[in-house]
Amino acid sequence: MIIEIDDNSGFCFGVIKAIKKAEDILELEDELYCLGDIVHNSFEVNRLAQLGLKTVSREEYFTMSDCTVLLRAHGEPPETYLYAEENNIKLIDATCPVVLRLQKKVKDGYDDVTQESGQLVIFGKKGHAEVNGLVGQTNGNAIVIEGTDDIKNIDTSKKTLLFSQTTKSLDGYHALIDNIKGKVGEDKLTFHDTICRQVANRIPKLREFSKRYDIIVFVGGEKSSNAKVLYNICKENNENAYFISHPNQLDLSLFHKNSRVGICGATSTPRHLMDLVAQKLQDNFDS
Repeated sequence: MIIEIDDNSGFCFGVIKAIKKAEDILELEDELYCLGDIVHNSFEVNRLAQLGLKTVSREEYFTMSDCTVLLRAHGEPPETYLYAEENNIKLIDATCPVVLRLQKKVKDGYDDVTQESGQLVIFGKKGHAEVNGLVGQTNGNAIVIEGTDDIKNIDTSKKTLLFSQTTKSLDGYHALIDNIKGKVGEDKLTFHDTICRQVANRIPKLREFSKRYDIIVFVGGEKSSNAKVLYNICKENNENAYFISHPNQLDLSLFHKNSRVGICGATSTPRHLMDLVAQKLQDNFDS
């Protein structure tokens, strides 16, 4: 069996930074709180939980005081910081630098566009942690759209400022821009390309990777938006692409000893998890 793990898959630098901060603190402390899953991958969340990382929900966070809380790469709205100041919570801010820059652009853009009675629109997944942080920069007034079906929620008579969640598809964003232009008019639409290139650049490489193998095993967390986007790229280019979150989910009946297998994953997928998938295939077929 030929097995190759995609060198371009695995954690993005923002996730690496957040996990490193958590590990460094847990070397010195017995426990650390994290607001939400540090990464949308249950395997990695469970690994860090064994080291002492305790995940808390937003509801739990807003009852806490006198403790230390890690903010993950996705970013947080202003009220998270304000509550920490008022309740003696020490924040370890691991927000991705790309997300921080986007938050500032959204805040400044919202201030400008509202002075002209305009509206700010975010292309992203409703309820996603990063999107919640962006909406928070607009006092909750941003319009979040997930696709062309949501364009009906935009007031086409107003000047429109458009941003995107950093992990959305670049092609999908460009298609949406063209669609909105047709509704509000090119002169009333201003848009910013705010998609992370470390994520977007994986797509053309993943297309080529997927075509080279009999079977593609995509490893990703079930909660990960990025995993869904990248898996769909694999499926479009190889009908024998399968999504799993853990080696135990491998359907060994799909493989044979002469299979050429490509293993890849999301920006939230740890390399050692893909290694475990490869090892399980080797244990069952390389004998």
